Amino acid sequence: MLAAQDDRAEIPVELVDAARLPGGGELLLWRRGDDYSIRFEEDELMGNQVRHSEEALATLVCERLPHRDGRILIGGLGMGFTLGAALASLSSKAEVVVAELVPEVVKWAKGPLSHLFQDYLADPRLSLVMADVHDVIVRQSAAFDAILLDVDNGPDGMIHLPNERLYCNWGLRAARDALRPAGILAIWSAYTDADFVDRLHKASFGVEEVSIPALAGEEHVTHTIWLATKGD
Repeated sequence: MLAAQDDRAEIPVELVDAARLPGGGELLLWRRGDDYSIRFEEDELMGNQVRHSEEALATLVCERLPHRDGRILIGGLGMGFTLGAALASLSSKAEVVVAELVPEVVKWAKGPLSHLFQDYLADPRLSLVMADVHDVIVRQSAAFDAILLDVDNGPDGMIHLPNERLYCNWGLRAARDALRPAGILAIWSAYTDADFVDRLHKASFGVEEVSIPALAGEEHVTHTIWLATKGD
């Protein structure tokens, strides 16, 4: 194992591309050999070796839906892990809407990361919308069976400051309004947040908090997924 780590350390790291974010800051696509990572400046957001919890964001939701032919909204393409898991879990009659804010992320999905996306972008169930997911949410009423958010490292606007709107009290109420009865709002996070759970409850959601290993089979690093269900 040590020799393998030493060999990996000798592989150069190269910057593949950069994307300016609305309001400032950059997303950076890095490559080391066959491995890719997307970073917000110095902070790594995701890498192709760590996908377990991003896939669980979709599978946990789909397991809880009353049927598999619903309409779901995903915030952000990322590296395609959540999208791929959703497509694999849903029926041929389902619809998956992905709201992506940054055009370069779509370019990466069709270019250097196309091996990760496989044929997802050509799936007839997919509708890709170039928009802020917040704007998609507030324009809808009872339109989605589930809304999946993995646009920050947690319930704050670290990546894109206006994302704070997604996690505040009125943003959560907007998400609730955009859901159909018994719909699920699912949020991925690198950490726990008791105050955010309290806000979910105040927005009239039933809340389930799930701890997911960052790597399958390894428990020492975990991520958090909140499954917030719309009640009557």
